[in-house]
Amino acid sequence: MEHEQEYLTFVLNDQEFGVDILCVQEIRVWSSVTPLPNKPSYIKGVINLRGIIIPIVDLRQRFGLAPLEYNKKTVTIILRTQNTRKPMVVGIVVDAVSEVYKFDKNAIRTAPEFGQHIDNCFVKGLADIDSKLIILLETQTLLDQDELYNVNQVQPSLAV
Repeated sequence: MEHEQEYLTFVLNDQEFGVDILCVQEIRVWSSVTPLPNKPSYIKGVINLRGIIIPIVDLRQRFGLAPLEYNKKTVTIILRTQNTRKPMVVGIVVDAVSEVYKFDKNAIRTAPEFGQHIDNCFVKGLADIDSKLIILLETQTLLDQDELYNVNQVQPSLAV
């Protein structure tokens, strides 16, 4: 039985986050998108990736962080859910890609409860590597269609 899991890590606001590598379809340099009307501000628009229309989400804005001007380090990570009943493909814009780490499942710590002031529904856990904490994201929640397209929702804050 496999006890290790690999995560692609990326940087947002000088904090390292990770997503399950099995959900990563590809990594692309930032390129322009087709904007859509009446959408949350964190949805930048859509791209056509080999015939599939993919929404692009600025993860900084999704997490309530200040927007950052895109530069040569800005990348879009194309994620796909592993839910075969309700498949979803979404691109997330991040400041930069960091590394791929392999964590023992027992080494992933549960995120502490912060009450109602911080929404940690996206946080799967925390992993400690090289004396730094990496926030591991729950990809299924991050890509949930109902949450993603709710134009009336209050944006969560994962500001660190």
